[in-house]
Amino acid sequence: MKDMDKRVARLKPIEQMKLADETLKQIAACAQEVKFKEGAYVFRESEKAEQFYILEEGRVALELQGNAPAPMLIQTLGPGDVLGWSWLVEPQRWSFDARCLEPVKAVVFDGEKIKRLCAKDEHLGYQLFRTFTAIIAGRLEATRRELVDLYGVQI
Repeated sequence: MKDMDKRVARLKPIEQMKLADETLKQIAACAQEVKFKEGAYVFRESEKAEQFYILEEGRVALELQGNAPAPMLIQTLGPGDVLGWSWLVEPQRWSFDARCLEPVKAVVFDGEKIKRLCAKDEHLGYQLFRTFTAIIAGRLEATRRELVDLYGVQI
């Protein structure tokens, strides 16, 4: 399998966008493989957000720092999940910490390059908007559930 074919194959989580092969190749060209050790942070809350990830191996805990001695676990992500949406919205700062619960292998996408592709291709922009809106809604719901568990009150 050629290198570009391997990169395109990694885009499984965004296949539902029904994009043309050429568009998938353009997205794949914005990606590279990264690895993190257990306990490492992929990113920290409030840091500049310039990319997103598709997890291939391992699990990542999304945690929210608060006044408690330990962070609040919001959600655990695993293979096939998309990590990171803050690169899309101002002020482009991460909303959570992303901590590796075990060794992680992922594909990281350059957010600025993806935004430029979206500016040229409205269909791609719309499909990415739909995909990431669902991710944002899922994170919001996970946060709501954690707050309900913590405080015992429906929000």
